[in-house]
Amino acid sequence: MISISPKAAEHVAKLRQESGLSPDYGLRVSVVGGGCSGLSYQLDFDNEEQPGDQVFEDKGLKLLCNLKSYLYLAGTELDYSDGLNGKGFHFANPNASRSCGCGESFAV
Repeated sequence: MISISPKAAEHVAKLRQESGLSPDYGLRVSVVGGGCSGLSYQLDFDNEEQPGDQVFEDKGLKLLCNLKSYLYLAGTELDYSDGLNGKGFHFANPNASRSCGCGESFAV
């Protein structure tokens, strides 16, 4: 499962509203090649499930993830921080063997 913290869910809902998207849009969480550690996280709004998608609901938000990305993201929690140490989304990924300082890429 992929989960989302209350603060991250609140921020996603705010961004979705600011973008003029309806509540049926969920958050697509995926992994792409690149970044300083080899793999990068990617977040997008999406309202269409693709074949093979893993779909979760947490804190009233639909989370979509393709099967290949899910192999890297199983057990991950998406969090959001707006503190002095950095503003943005952060991934608590138990599968990552290391991550970069910015938290946007990782290796397994």
